[in-house]
Parts: sequence; C-alpha cells; structure tokens
Amino acid sequence: MSLSLLFYCVAAITIGSAVFVVLNRNAVYSAIALVLCFFSLAVIYLLLEAYVIAVLEIFIYAGAIMVLFLFVIMLLNLGKEDALPNLNYLQRATSLLLVLLFFVGIFIVMIGDQGLLHQPTEQFLAGGIYPLGEALFSKYLLPFEIASLLLLVALIGTVYLAKRKV
Repeated sequence: MSLSLLFYCVAAITIGSAVFVVLNRNAVYSAIALVLCFFSLAVIYLLLEAYVIAVLEIFIYAGAIMVLFLFVIMLLNLGKEDALPNLNYLQRATSLLLVLLFFVGIFIVMIGDQGLLHQPTEQFLAGGIYPLGEALFSKYLLPFEIASLLLLVALIGTVYLAKRKV
C-alpha cells in the first residue's frame, strides 16, 4: 500500500469521524468519535514524520483532554435537548449553507492553483523534538503559558461546580 493511499484513507476516516462528532446528538458517542479523530490525526502526523507531535497528540488530546470532556459530560448529566421547533429549520439551513461554502472553497483551491496541494521535496523537519522545544519555549512561550492558565481556570471551575451540587 502506498503512503498516499494510506494518507487518503486516514484523511477520510478523520473527516468522517469529525462530521460524526458534529452531527451526532448523543454527547458520549460524539466524544468517542472525537477520540477516533484524534488517533487518525496522529497517524497523519506519523506519515509526515512528525513523531513527537503524533505522540503528543495521543497523550494530550486522546488521553487527557478526552478524560476532561467525559468528566464534563458526566458532570452536566446531559439529557435530550429540546430545541425550539421554529429554529430547527434555520439551524439546518445555516448548516447546509456553511457546508456548501466549505466545499466550494475546497473546489476553488483545487482548480485554482495546483502547486498548493503538492508535497515539498525537502524533508519535513519541524516535527522533531528539538525544533518543537525551541519554538515552544522561545517564540510561543506566552501562548503556552496562557493556555496552561486557561486549563487551570477550567479545572478550578469544574471543581467548584461539582462541589456546589454535592
């Protein structure tokens, strides 16, 4: 099996699971489909030879973030949502319009410039541990710290909400 065929198969799985996450009404099934999406993204990173990013994708997103999502789903005890009947048609029409705009944009990119879709000939080195660490702790230090503070605030908020209901 060639690598490009494997890439297209994994990309189709990624897109299919992402669509399932958005369109499914059950929050637990959406979370499980999101795990599948994260794993298929890790395979895409492996195909790009970004091994560290692939491992981080599995550890951080498929592991820690999904445990947090499932904790919030169980904490909120989500039941069936009752949407307003007159807004259902508006939501469906808006969703259909956005999906059509997305595919029109993809089509325009595909027919417009063929050079955008080709792989570069040089080896992809950005996924290594040294360039990642250097970029994370020099150029992107402030966004990294802000993200860690936001996660800390979210954790404190969930603990507060859980303690208030007990």
